[in-house]
Amino acid sequence: MNASIALSVEDLSFSYSGKKALDHVNFAIRPGECTLLLGPNGAGKSTLFALITRLYDTRDGHIQLCGYDIKQQTRKALAKLGIVFQQTTLDMDLTVMQNLNYHAALYGMSRKQANKNIQQELERLAMYERRFEKVRQLNGGHKRRVEIARALLHKPSLLLLDEPTVGLDVPSRLAIVEYVHHLADHEDMAVLWASHLIDEIYPDDHVVVLHKGQVKANGTVDDVLKSTGTAAIKEAFYHLTQGESA
Repeated sequence: MNASIALSVEDLSFSYSGKKALDHVNFAIRPGECTLLLGPNGAGKSTLFALITRLYDTRDGHIQLCGYDIKQQTRKALAKLGIVFQQTTLDMDLTVMQNLNYHAALYGMSRKQANKNIQQELERLAMYERRFEKVRQLNGGHKRRVEIARALLHKPSLLLLDEPTVGLDVPSRLAIVEYVHHLADHEDMAVLWASHLIDEIYPDDHVVVLHKGQVKANGTVDDVLKSTGTAAIKEAFYHLTQGESA
């Protein structure tokens, strides 16, 4: 096992009814690295996430999480993964604590350990004072913070975020972007963040551009700018996904 790689995607392909959604996708993420997965609608981002989380399966290619093969060692691999989906999956009629305790129980945590982890994550996200409120009473930004806290309860090595800031107000969005980058910078967590919002990219981030199921760019922000001959990541993204025939 290669412990220096948090996520390895090798030669991954997937088709729906004969139509290719992913075509020989390759990239890797190291601990402490925040990788932005950029792509227009239909690029294959959701399909990729579904394969990493084992919602889908494919015979074409390999995925490893922290050295564990996603097919052969599924439980060990997924134990290393925390995920925040684009659509909320919280129970609206339960309190914040009830939602988080339920998740902790799924991971076999004792009540004592669960309460400790819940308090830690909610305090870091400024949500501990609201732990006894029902989720439906929270606004979109606060619901998203609870989902991030839930994803971190079992101390994963890789955090997967599927466009988590869609529909949020600007302050909530920026707070989440800053917090996730803090996790990568200061806690050595690997992050794969699917987004189409260019301003969520930090200069030190890794970037993977996916278009029509293929990786069009894979490297640091500077790498992508140099390879496309552009001055800004927005221009590079347009060049890679819209300006191919220009």
